[in-house]
Amino acid sequence: MLIVLGGLPGVGKSTLARQLVIRSGFAYLRLDTIEQALRNALAIDDVGPAGYRLAYAWAASNLELGVSVVVDCVNPLEVTRSAWRAVAASASSLIVEVEVVCSDSSEHRRRIETRTADIEGLKLPGWDDVLSRDYQPWTTSRRVIDSASASAAEAAESILAHASCLGSERS
Repeated sequence: MLIVLGGLPGVGKSTLARQLVIRSGFAYLRLDTIEQALRNALAIDDVGPAGYRLAYAWAASNLELGVSVVVDCVNPLEVTRSAWRAVAASASSLIVEVEVVCSDSSEHRRRIETRTADIEGLKLPGWDDVLSRDYQPWTTSRRVIDSASASAAEAAESILAHASCLGSERS
């Protein structure tokens, strides 16, 4: 199974991903970690699509081995969302797409303005960066989790219950 968490920076994707991994034992793939490793290794600022391409390959190799994966990424474009679906299809795996939002804009802003990087060297976006980011509306089915109204633990349980139902339907 492939669980892909998407959403703007600061909505709670990484917090939710950690709860999912703790509860499921799935592998954890975080785009921020991959992209910062590329920046460090190549001494460049803009990694372009390289981080996503590496992540697709890493997820595919785990899925092909029967290892389920939780992906934590902004996933801002239909092309990236479509690519995750293709990764799951190529491994004959179920996919659960989740858009994490924070409906309370003052809380979202507070999170952005008060958080600190947990990845060495990672430059976190400011509030203006988040507001101006290219983030295309979703046009396909996905679960929506509002981190302003559900705790990460509650959201993780909800996602895993949904994933379990999908797995049962597939059997």
